[in-house]
Order: sequence, then structure tokens, then C-alpha cells
Amino acid sequence: TAEHLYPSAYCSDPHSMVWRNAATEPLFSALGDSDAYVFTCINQTAEREELEDESRRISDVLPFMCVLRLVAREGDRVEKLTNTQISLLIGKGLHDFEAQKNHEVNEFRSKMRSFCEEKALERQLLPWHQWIEYSFPCELEPCSSLPESGNTKSKNTKKIFESFMLQQDPHDFPVSLMKNALKKKATVFRLVRQEPEDYTLQVNGRWDFIYGKHPLCQFKYIFSCLRNSQNPHLIMVHSSTINKYQEEQGTMCSQVSKSGSLSRPPPLPLKKVRGHRLLPSSINRAAACRSVVLALNQATDFGSLEACCAGLFHGSELLCKVVTSSEVAVCSEPLWDQKLEFDINVADLPRMSRLCFALYAVIEKAKKPRGTKKKNKKADCPIAWVNTMVFDYKDQLKTGEFLLSTWPSVPGALNDLLNPMGTVEKNPNVDSAAGLLIRFPNIRPHPLYYPPHDKVLNPKHLYLSLKEIMDNKNYTEFFEDEKELLWKLRAEVRDRYPESLSKLLLITKWNKREDVAQMLSLLRNWPDLPALHALELLDYSFPDPTVRAFTIRCLRKLSDDELLQYLIQLVQVLKYESYLDCDLTTFLLERALSNKRIGHFLFWHLRSEMHVSSVSLRFGLILEAYCRGNIYHIKVLSKQVNALGKMRALSDFVKTGSQKMTAEDLKLCIRQESYLEALSDLLSPLNPSIILSEICADKCRFMDSKMKPLWLMYKNQWVQGDMVGIIFKNGDDLRQDMLTLQMIQLMENLWKKEGLDLRMIPYGCLSTGNKTGLIEVVKNSDTIANIQRNNSNSAATAAFNKDALLNWLKSKNPEDKIDQAIEEFTLSCAGYCVATYVLGIGDRHNDNIMIRETGQLFHIDFGHILGNFKRKLGINRERVPFILTYDFVHVIQQGRTNNSEKFERFRECCERAYKILCRNGTLFVNLFAMMKAAGLPELSSFKDIQYLKDSLALGKSEEEALKNFKVKFTEALRESWKTKVNWMMHSLAKDNRP
Repeated sequence: TAEHLYPSAYCSDPHSMVWRNAATEPLFSALGDSDAYVFTCINQTAEREELEDESRRISDVLPFMCVLRLVAREGDRVEKLTNTQISLLIGKGLHDFEAQKNHEVNEFRSKMRSFCEEKALERQLLPWHQWIEYSFPCELEPCSSLPESGNTKSKNTKKIFESFMLQQDPHDFPVSLMKNALKKKATVFRLVRQEPEDYTLQVNGRWDFIYGKHPLCQFKYIFSCLRNSQNPHLIMVHSSTINKYQEEQGTMCSQVSKSGSLSRPPPLPLKKVRGHRLLPSSINRAAACRSVVLALNQATDFGSLEACCAGLFHGSELLCKVVTSSEVAVCSEPLWDQKLEFDINVADLPRMSRLCFALYAVIEKAKKPRGTKKKNKKADCPIAWVNTMVFDYKDQLKTGEFLLSTWPSVPGALNDLLNPMGTVEKNPNVDSAAGLLIRFPNIRPHPLYYPPHDKVLNPKHLYLSLKEIMDNKNYTEFFEDEKELLWKLRAEVRDRYPESLSKLLLITKWNKREDVAQMLSLLRNWPDLPALHALELLDYSFPDPTVRAFTIRCLRKLSDDELLQYLIQLVQVLKYESYLDCDLTTFLLERALSNKRIGHFLFWHLRSEMHVSSVSLRFGLILEAYCRGNIYHIKVLSKQVNALGKMRALSDFVKTGSQKMTAEDLKLCIRQESYLEALSDLLSPLNPSIILSEICADKCRFMDSKMKPLWLMYKNQWVQGDMVGIIFKNGDDLRQDMLTLQMIQLMENLWKKEGLDLRMIPYGCLSTGNKTGLIEVVKNSDTIANIQRNNSNSAATAAFNKDALLNWLKSKNPEDKIDQAIEEFTLSCAGYCVATYVLGIGDRHNDNIMIRETGQLFHIDFGHILGNFKRKLGINRERVPFILTYDFVHVIQQGRTNNSEKFERFRECCERAYKILCRNGTLFVNLFAMMKAAGLPELSSFKDIQYLKDSLALGKSEEEALKNFKVKFTEALRESWKTKVNWMMHSLAKDNRP
């Protein structure tokens, strides 16, 4: 047992200890060399794990029943160790994938492994400066245009160079070398090739290396320091250090690659599709299936009749009428054995046809009062749903029997019984799910395949249609509701309005083969769209593989920074993919394996939803593929996963402890060696550029709110006395906060590109698992509530103290800095007024609006968005479009009531910011639409996005939009007293908490 074989966490060599004891046993001479044996256990993912690293603690291994076995080594050690590490990292055993016994899963794993390992090999062959660009991608500040590289003539640039040059310690930084580089106008600073040795710059202990053809002031860290009157901290790193780091990674990857190639299965045979097996257009047989329901566990909950309905969909489009089975009496195994025939020919089925089923109970409605002549009506109560594809992943029309384990329907969650937007995966919880057995008929004695595109096209008819369109000289404009005209002039749309492709796809009749042929032919010559316009084509309404391949081709134009900006949405729309092997998955893996920062966030966006049954298989397979393509990253990510596990344990300790739990108890826990080791020396999951070096237990605490978030502080080893803080939340879903902060970051980028810097603070926020995640601590800041309470005699009057904010800013900023602080406040207040209005952010009270000591105002906690404002007793508690109180105006006007010039400038900033967002309104709508798959309670359908369309005045002119915003601005100012009353009630309620 572990107690005997591994008696202590501090046992330095348990293997040797067991071997010494074994030497006293009679059959010791029959054993081989000690290195031929290894400890094994059953680990957390129910896999047999070989414990190669014997320095690990039992508390970290967590073996089942605390039993360890010493067994003879078998197979490839490196391969087995890698598999174990991947299993623990993604939270799902690789044996689960093998247990699927699913050809699609096996082929996807084989293909993606080869693809990712090839990318890893390519990365090993990169020159070291290109390898740096992959490993440490630089973060640049958004701007309207980049200055010319090497341009040191402007006064501002010269001042910047001087400001950081004077701060360097000659011991750490060869100043003469840098000055020489500047004189020769070296581009900043990929390599300083003018000297015998090569150097690069490391910034502030962050793994942000300065290189490339951008001026130094364009780097986000440098820009931030200069903007905040802080001195950048730079360290020269010799190229030999980078070479060593690169070689270590390359050696590890080579070992795994060599090991993997030996154990990898042989390449899959190419799919052969013979002409006579293609789906012929002459088949006019109606599509049909036969349904039987088995083991309907939910049936006993309904004393009623049961029925099954089915519909064929292409994306969101219903291809033909829904068909419904006859009703049967409730029993443990209701049996229909009924043919469901659809009003569409098999030949007209589009490639991505999706068959959607719903099981429901038919119940009698409550009786009407006497005197009414209406008969009692029946109501449908949904029980379960499940979807499946009509063609398999090899393009073959399905035949034979399929047992589909259904997903339980949530009452009120679906407007209709059928759920075409839902997953095509079966419910893995087969023990508690209703099983639906369906039979697809055999149309031909041999398999039928959906024909390739060149076989679908009908050139003769196509050219006649094109000629008719080209001869129409009167066409000048199209409208969305004129579908017939739009289809008739589709080539004109391609040539003149290519960005309206989505409208044309939506009106295409996907249940008519001839129309599909013409649309696909048109798409072959469609010009590439700007990447931001192409994003909307990833919605589930556009499932055709040719459309999605075209979309990915357009998305390849996204820069790494842009891809990171939209990565949350790109991960979510993976849920719309019908098959594991798809262009979007390959695209994301390719970019993640070319930029470690993208790989980091792709990992966490996938890992955070591994608990969701409907996506755990798909996301787990993608995670496995990424890990195999970047073996070295496993170690870094495992350290983060381990640290988050310790944080969760601390959080559970705080939340489940007695009411007398204190911060000292938490600090005592953190000081344990196992916690100190796990929580220190890791890259921050929030930002892999930041090193969380040494946790400072004395500064850690838990916050006074329902979920008791942990407030964890780390020393900054590069700056004496500086701290880095993170908040660990356990019990709250942070994905909505992530989405809101992403939109605020996007707004800031759009404003900066137009030359408008509104000093926003889109702080870091990352969901890491089921209702767990991290939030960045914004240092030197406080809530408005605290500022008001500390400057008032009572909670009742605090909210009405208009001088509190201005006095606080004056106390933090000496006379020569107060004007700059007020400027920061004015700009940031304008930005957040516009952002909170456009996004419909609710629950705005004085405890979730904060101010930094430098003057920047910012909002936190985004539990209500898109106009879902809090209500109490049926009354809307928030009656203003956004927060603009008179104490805010008091600060903007520098405490002078007659300073209207400052306020008018503030109003102009708001209006300019709003107009910029309106010009990009379609982008925001598309990004929110892509998030429907996330399952956020306030964003589940297009109806939820209507608020955004209204706030951005989509479809209206810029003049009309601005006129409407001016009305909202006046309303916010006029009704601000209601905000103050609401804040007062909030403060009183908080003070009166037990």
C-alpha cells in the first residue's frame, strides 16, 4: 500500500527503499535490475498510471484506494508517460477515446496527431529569432497607423528612448551596445547584429521579448509605462540563453516524436468513391426512417400519451414539414415501429442534412370554467431530444440501425420541440438517458455517397442563368426582403456586393439539388471576404462544408492579435460542427501551434468546458492533438492546472469551514510546503506573459461576498516592492464576464484605431472550469461605495456626497497631477458610459464601479447584460440608460458648476465613441450571435441580441443613431437621482447584512 511503499511525502527515493527491503526476501535473486520496475496506480482519470517521477506527493497523485504497485516496465516509457500527462492535463483519460470504438474518433486522432507532430517538427527547425516570435509573441498597442520603423527623428521617439535608457543598470544591460544600435537605427530589436554577439530584450520579468519592425513605443508594456509616467524595466538576454531554452524543448519534442512514430498506427487508407455509388439525381424516393424507442426512463413521470416527432434541417432551415408518430400509451418501453416519411426526395438532401428528433408527452390541459363552449385541448410536454446527421463523416448516406441516447429537455428552454442548434453527439450518460433506436432504409444494395462538387454542378443551365442575369442592366440595388430578386441576381451580388454572401446563403433552397448546385458553383468564384465579415458564416445556419471551407480561407487573413481577440467565439462555434474533422479545428490547431500565446488560450477555452457532456469528446480530442504538437507546453500547463487545483481546495476550505474562519487560517494553509510549491513559479493563466513567482501568504485573504473569492498576491521579483494580484472565484460562471470584457477590449481597440484613447481597463478574466476562474486584480483602486462611505458620516448620506470622489482624487494626486487625474476620469467615464449603454450592462451600483488612484474609472461584475436589468417585486430597479451621476459631472467639471466647457468636451467624447461603435455594429452583432452556443442564460437566441441591434441603431443612418443617443444621454443625466437612491438602498442593505 502507499503507506508502506511511499510512507512520507518527503521520502527522497521510495524505489530504493522498497528495493532494500526486497533484498531480504527469498526470491530476490529472481528479480531483474531495479530500473526495470516502476510504481503504478489507478489515477484520477481511471487509468493505470506509471509514476516515473517519484518525487511527486501522494496528495498530488491521488491514487485510487491509496494502493501503489511495483511492476515490471512494459512498452514505450516515453509514450506512456506522455499519454498519462495528457490525460491528467485535459481532465479526461485517453482510454475514454479508445473505448468509444468509433471509426470517426479513431481517424480524427490519427490524422490530427500526424498534423500536429509535423507542425512540432517544423517548429524545431526554425531559426532562433523566428522561434522567439512563436514562443513569445509581442503585444502591440492598437493605433491608426504604425510609424516607420527605425524612425528616431521625432521628438517624442527621442524622449522615449532617453526615458528608458537612463533606467538601466550597466551591470545587467550593456548601455553602450544599445546606444550603438540606436545610432545605426537598428529595427527594434529583433537582433542587434552590429555587435559580435546577439541580444534581445526581456521586459519586466514578463516573457514579452521586444523584436520586429515596430518602434519601441508601440509595445503595449512600454506604451503603458510611458502613459502612466512609469519607467520600463528592461533586461538584456543573451542569445545563448535562448538557444539553450530552444534546445531543451527540441530535445523533449524529438524524444516524444520518435517514440510516437514507433507506436503510431499505420496511415489510414484513402477513401475510394466509385462513380456508380454516387447519389444519383434520378432517385426520387422520399427520405424516410423507422423509429423505435427503448428504455424511456422519463416515461413514468407522465401519466399521458407519448409521441415522437422528427424534422430534417439544413442549419436553421427546415427542409420539409415535420413528421409526427402516432401516440402510444406510457410504458417503460414505448414502441412505435412506425415509418416516418419526409416530403423531400433523397436526391435533394443537402450534404449537411441533420435529422432532429423530439420525444414528448401529450397531456390534457386544465378544464375550462363552465359555460365555455371550447373543447379541452392537449398540450405537448417535451421529454427529450437528439440529433443525428443523414450522411456520415465519409459522405456516405446512413443505412441500418442506430441507437441514439437522448438529451433531456429543459422545460421552457426550447420554443419548439426540435432543437436543430443542439449537438449531434449522443448523450454519454447512457444509464440515465432515453434510448431512441432508428433504422435508415437501404435505398440501393451498395453504399451511396454524396457526390463531389464537380459532379453536382450543371454548367449548361448555370451559364444560361448567368447570361440572363448579366443582360439585366436595370438592377442597381437589392433589399433583404426581396428574396426572389436576390436569388435571380445572385451573380450580381457576388460581383458587386460580395459581403452580402450570408443573405444569399440564407435564401438558398437547400432542399432543391439544382439550386444547391448553382450556389456552390457561384461560391467557387466568390472573392475572399474581409475576415471580420466572414465570421458570421460560422453560425449554425451555414453548415455546408464548401461554405465553411470558404470561411476558413477568409479567416486565414486574421493576424495573431485579431485571432486572439475573437478566439472565444471561434471555440464556441466548434459546437456547430457536425463532424470531428473539420476545417475550423485544423485552422485553430495550426495557428495555436504557430503562436504559443494562441495555444495557451485555446487550451484554456477548451479545458474550461471539459465538464460539459455534449462537447467533452470533441474538445478532449482537440486538446490531445494540441498537446502532441507541443509536448513542452504540457509541463507549463500542468503546473497551472495543479495550482488551480490547490486554489480550489483552499476555496472549499474557506467556504465549508465554520463561520469563524479568518484570513489567518487561510494564510496558515498557504504556508504549507505543498501549497507554496504548487502556487509559486508559474505563468499566469490570465496572461502567459506574466510570471507569478512567489506567493506572498501574508497579503492573501478571502473576500467578503457570497462565494468567498480568494485574493492572492505575488511578489514581482523584477521590481522591488511591487505586487501582482489574482482573484480565484469558485461558484460563479465567469464566461459572461469574459464576453463583456472582451467586448470592452474590442471597443477600446476600435477607438484607438480612430485616434480616440478613452483609458479603458478591460482587466483579465478567464474561466478555467465548471464555475471556476481567475480575475486580474487592478492595483491601487477602490470602489465608489468605499470612497463615499469613508468620506461620509452614515451609509444613508454617503451616496449623495458629491464631493467624495473629487476629494479622494485630490488626496491621491498632488496639485501638479490632479488635472491629469481628472482628465483620466473624464475619458474613462465617457468610454464606460457608451460601453455600458451599448452592451446593456445592468446591476450597476456603487460597489461594482471602481476608480484607480490615477483617475481611471472602470466597471466590474457583469452578471446582467443585453438589457437584462435587475427587478425587485416586478419593478425595474435601474431606470437609466447608463450611469452618469452629478458627482461624476462634479469631477469632470473640476468641482466648478460653471465649467460647461469641460462637460461639453466629455459629451463630444461620448458621441464620437458611440458613432465609431455604430459603424462597426455588424461586427458586435456577429460576435454575440456566435456566442449562442455557449449556453449563457442571457444569450441563447437571436431575440437576446435584439437589444444590441437597437442600442447600435442597426439599419439607421449615423444622424438618426446619434440623435437617439443624445436623447439617452439627456435622460441619463436627468434621471441620475434615481441612481443615487438605488445606491443608497444598496449601501443600507450591505451595512445591515448579518
